[in-house]
Amino acid sequence: MGTWPWATEKAAGKPALTSLRLCALVLLCVSAAACTRPTGDFDRAEPSVIHDKVMPAAGDRAAKLRGDPVSTFNYTNDEELLRDRGWTLIRPPWTKDWIGGTIVELSRTRVLPEAEGRVPPDLYYHFLSSDKFRSSDARYDRIASDATGDADLVLPFCEVALRVREADSERLRVLANKKVTTQELYNGAKARVWENRMMINWVAQALRFRIEAYKNALDKLEIETPTENRMWKTNNAIRTLEGQVRLAENGCTTSNRYGIAEAPKRSRIYKSWGQERPPVQK
Repeated sequence: MGTWPWATEKAAGKPALTSLRLCALVLLCVSAAACTRPTGDFDRAEPSVIHDKVMPAAGDRAAKLRGDPVSTFNYTNDEELLRDRGWTLIRPPWTKDWIGGTIVELSRTRVLPEAEGRVPPDLYYHFLSSDKFRSSDARYDRIASDATGDADLVLPFCEVALRVREADSERLRVLANKKVTTQELYNGAKARVWENRMMINWVAQALRFRIEAYKNALDKLEIETPTENRMWKTNNAIRTLEGQVRLAENGCTTSNRYGIAEAPKRSRIYKSWGQERPPVQK
């Protein structure tokens, strides 16, 4: 029972995809994903048979061929929520970026490894430099708005991530203390824990690349269309996001003076003052 799932596929005699078949599969998925994930109101993901069924099935096969763990377990409510909230942070900040969107979608569905789902930082500046913006100040405002929006999404994601990690710890505890009936059940549990950890790490990586994209765009705009009254606001928004990214990179936990990990608390600075607990009743 001590083996991990990627070490058992060969022993179980399951046929692996040949390199030629995998290449054809990847090319098919690239063609299907070239238009990126369809989105609706407020850039929310819309249902899609290709993106929800076909590509994930192909991605599972590709992941198994790479030797990555793949779980067939149903998702818990929090695991689904973790992926829904994570998607808003790993996708390109400009949702019409079909190059970055295709890279992310191939990684999200595991056709490519999650670690390769990096959106090229230069693409964000190309979006800002388009004629979509008729005011130079509007370009600075867009950077500040995107960075602020990202920072506001980190804590809600971390709240779910902590619940998922706690559930995973319980899952592993039960796995260690109870006799598991099948190897498939054992492998599936270990694989799901790996997948959840990979998702949390991927969000932290994606946010770091977003910061690079925002800084890169700001440096170029400062030369192309210099301004004084927008720089402080934009830089401050990026610094706020950097603080939240460090939280995500630390596994969404902070440490007190005793070195004990604890869940992060909402800041009362500038916003949400007094909303963390109900008011005192007289």
